[in-house]
Amino acid sequence: MGTTNHITTKWLGKKAFESNNPSGLNFKIDASPDDGGEGSGLRPKALMLSALAGCSGLDVAGLIKKMKLEVDDFHIETIANLTDEHPKYYDAVVVEYHFHGNNLNEKKLQRAVDLSVEKYCGVMEMFRRFAKMEIKTFFHKK
Repeated sequence: MGTTNHITTKWLGKKAFESNNPSGLNFKIDASPDDGGEGSGLRPKALMLSALAGCSGLDVAGLIKKMKLEVDDFHIETIANLTDEHPKYYDAVVVEYHFHGNNLNEKKLQRAVDLSVEKYCGVMEMFRRFAKMEIKTFFHKK
């Protein structure tokens, strides 16, 4: 049997909730004013995209260090299509990895991305179960 994660999410009134995390930090979830909330927290579906980018980003950052690669800056853009019908979900997601620097080892950085996407990132694997995934890598010389 695998590891179990247990998260507690407590209603704060109206459409706001507070959720804990194994890190010991809490965060607030809220709906937009259009949906009856106050917009004072993070949106659940968008959080899934942050979790996807964060999971893969942690892998890639670890591999950058392990491979001793020179990267001045690195960010991930996650662009997702939401279905029109309820329950709305992401059916197609593009994940863009952007690397900035004068001395980028493009081959090794691409290998780091590939390892995360294909082998290490569990959130990526979860997304593959319900969405068409497209991965793009960009190298920006300064």
